[in-house]
Amino acid sequence: MDENDLARTIIGAAIEVHRTLGPGMLESTYQECLARELDLSGITYSRELPVSLDYKGMEIEQAYRLDFLVNDLVVVELKSVQSVEPVHKAQLLTYLKWSKKRLGLLLNFNVPVLRSGIHRVVNKLG
Repeated sequence: MDENDLARTIIGAAIEVHRTLGPGMLESTYQECLARELDLSGITYSRELPVSLDYKGMEIEQAYRLDFLVNDLVVVELKSVQSVEPVHKAQLLTYLKWSKKRLGLLLNFNVPVLRSGIHRVVNKLG
């Protein structure tokens, strides 16, 4: 499964979570439920994955945590906020750069229809 096919599957799982729960829950609740949907789909993922970075020769362990890394290909960042701000997309792009991944999904569950809360972020890597 390539990144785009995987992204469609992740989005489908997120839509199912949103359809069941609706907006207004805590991010941690959506994270638990999305993990369950991914489990039911048989998709491999890591959750709350710590990632280190190197700053001028000094390794900073656990510099940040990925909400999900799915099939070692797609970084998924969850939000439950009033609106997605540029800083949220910048955060995901930073995660993509340091983890050397190309595709990220920023999913904001605090919207009436999840379609308006889905943001794809691409790291060109080169």
